[in-house]
Amino acid sequence: MTPLRRLLVLAVGVLLLGGVGAWSVLSAADRAEEENKPRPGGPAFTAGRVTLDEPGRLVFRNTAAGPQRDHLVSVQADRAAGSVRTASDLSCLRFHSAAGTGVCLQSTTALGRPAYRAQILDAGLRTVKSYPLAGIPSRARVSPSGKLAAWTVFVKGESYGTAFFSTRTSILDTRDWQLTPNLEEFAITLEGRPYRNQDVNFWGVTFATDDDTFYATLSTGDDTYLVRGSVRARAVTTLTRNVECPSLSPDGTRVAYKKRVLGTAALWREHVLDLRTLKSNTLAERRSVDDQAVWLDDHTLAYALPADTRPNSNDTWTVPADGTGTPKLLFEDGQAPPTPVN
Repeated sequence: MTPLRRLLVLAVGVLLLGGVGAWSVLSAADRAEEENKPRPGGPAFTAGRVTLDEPGRLVFRNTAAGPQRDHLVSVQADRAAGSVRTASDLSCLRFHSAAGTGVCLQSTTALGRPAYRAQILDAGLRTVKSYPLAGIPSRARVSPSGKLAAWTVFVKGESYGTAFFSTRTSILDTRDWQLTPNLEEFAITLEGRPYRNQDVNFWGVTFATDDDTFYATLSTGDDTYLVRGSVRARAVTTLTRNVECPSLSPDGTRVAYKKRVLGTAALWREHVLDLRTLKSNTLAERRSVDDQAVWLDDHTLAYALPADTRPNSNDTWTVPADGTGTPKLLFEDGQAPPTPVN
């Protein structure tokens, strides 16, 4: 090949690569623009101050398409479906709050690569502390007093429904900022015997009011267990099997959870377990719920489900905790709310 021909081939290659690069950039921009378009008939927003301690309001993660997607918003609790949403500037992939303390699991970038962090927030959504995360955010919880926070991330895999996944669950004491980076460090008593195995995973922490006791899911082998743990003793004990993503009731007597149901269209069904008798009650929601439910009060649970006709969005539903009634839509385009402020 002559030098002139080589030069022509190089020039054509550069032009083609430039064209492909420009097309990729424009396509990405078009997709981003499409995702940022508000949905016709979707929720209305107003700018304003969002706080975690305002009585009568719910703060949650907005999932409606548009510039406020993933931002924390607040609405009137008694008319959550129709309220104009007050939007903050803070975005979270997972969020929970109680007693004026919030935990926000965020996506960010480090050296040009995806990265994640946990932000501990005060009542005004100001960051008090920040912690790097080892993987993709999955669950977040704050104790009723606001003194303890927990989060779970996927280190491998991206779903509890996949055959191969690994999680890491951390607990933080906001009084002295003592961090337990991995619950797998805790001593385990499984069905009455000390237990240790490399395949152990924890997720879905929920706290009691004593700022020590917690409940969580332990997975090992082919089983999942509800465990009761102590932060101070650094130990957990199994209570019963086939319990995932527990949520402790405000009165501390029951745990709402998702139960794996094989051979049915619904992979997980919502149940409530009586901690005194370990008897379980199936709730009226028959769809598969892959969420850690929230107790709005001692009688009502809220949880998120994928929106039927809106990709990448969730709707929040409620159902009675005693197994009666029918599911009701609380609001569209939003992840389940935190503990209400009274």
